[in-house]
Amino acid sequence: MPETETNKRDSELFSPPSDVRGMTKLDRTAFKKTVTIPVLKVRKEIVNKLMRSLKRAALQRPGIKRVIEDPEDEESRLIMLDPYKMFTHDSFEKAELNILKQLNVSPQITKYSLELTYENFKSEEILRAVLPEGQDVISGFSRVGHIAHLNLRDHQLPFKHLIGQVMIDKNPGITSAVNKINNIDNTYRNFQMEVLSGEENMMTKVRENNYTYEFDFSKVYWNPRLSTEHSRITELLKPGDVLFDVFAGVGPFAVPAAKKNCTVFANDLNPESHKWLLHNCKLNKVDRKVKVFNLDGKDFLQGPVREELMQQLGLSKERKHSVHIVMNLPAKAIEFLSAFKSLLDGQPCSSDLLPIVHCYSFSKDVNPAKDVQQQAGAVLGISLEACSSVHLVRNVAPNKEMLCITFQIPASTLYKNQTINLEHGEDPPLKRQKTDNAFSEGKAQIASNT
Repeated sequence: MPETETNKRDSELFSPPSDVRGMTKLDRTAFKKTVTIPVLKVRKEIVNKLMRSLKRAALQRPGIKRVIEDPEDEESRLIMLDPYKMFTHDSFEKAELNILKQLNVSPQITKYSLELTYENFKSEEILRAVLPEGQDVISGFSRVGHIAHLNLRDHQLPFKHLIGQVMIDKNPGITSAVNKINNIDNTYRNFQMEVLSGEENMMTKVRENNYTYEFDFSKVYWNPRLSTEHSRITELLKPGDVLFDVFAGVGPFAVPAAKKNCTVFANDLNPESHKWLLHNCKLNKVDRKVKVFNLDGKDFLQGPVREELMQQLGLSKERKHSVHIVMNLPAKAIEFLSAFKSLLDGQPCSSDLLPIVHCYSFSKDVNPAKDVQQQAGAVLGISLEACSSVHLVRNVAPNKEMLCITFQIPASTLYKNQTINLEHGEDPPLKRQKTDNAFSEGKAQIASNT
């Protein structure tokens, strides 16, 4: 975003001293600075009444009181004014001048020397002053309970401990700052991390969509930016539906689904995730509604999922409940779709009961929706472009999107030797599904959820 003249002036006046540039070990005392601020002198008994009418004109900065004692008159107070709006008495708006006149207050503006300290600067201002000029600064992080999770870039690494401490100082409730030091590419989907500052304790508690989750963040996968997606999938479920969560993690899909009175089968290969999945089911009082497994995803699909599907799909046509399969392992989930090919024997009593798959993937293609449809279709040996929906979950990195493709598995794919439609004597067509509005027919329109 282009810097406006006002923002530029603001950054110059309310920026730390220039000699903090290059600091790698935080020295809070080095951030002291004296600035000249316009003030308005008023009688102390009318301060509260007057402040309601001077919100526009008053100074607003972290840790700075807008009203201070007058060092020269104990019966008066000084109202700090915004130095970029208030220059002389002519800077007051007509309504403000009327209030001043009613309260018998002179609109004369005087100057006051204000000492700024480390506490008065925002984290972004501190880091912009410290890091090399012109380099990107940390503007945000993922919050996981008491932990601030950062993804530092190479030019920020020499300042990593200072950055971590600033994040702790400037964000109430944050007591530990960590940095990811490798990609999530291991078997268990967790990553190596370095504690930059604060507590070494990675045991944390988070609240998401009114549910509570506890886990060791250093040993499991958790991404607070998927909160909206967890909620979206849950809203698709109806009481009585069956949910198979192939890569369940610590339970962000399984717990809400069970609370919605769905029958849930949740699996994760990571023993730590499995442990905390069990714990979180008990914590949220849904342990009797969730069957938990510690298997490889393929083994889960070809074992417990296969057995349950044989029962569910063999029931009478009167059964109204849907079967959903969530596969949230975007780096590899599409590969696991091959497990559905000829998974079941016999044939279903109704094509309407066939399971609905929600499979996650990454794409760097210029048309990520079509790319994911083609990837999934290639694994299954069918075309999905006209009969699947693709939802843009979020933008992961420049030119890299996380998406969810949803489709109903055709009987000809799911069943061995399934060649005829039960009602029409032909292969049942896949149901046409509407593509998410985040995508046009051509290039995807990026509008990620956070």
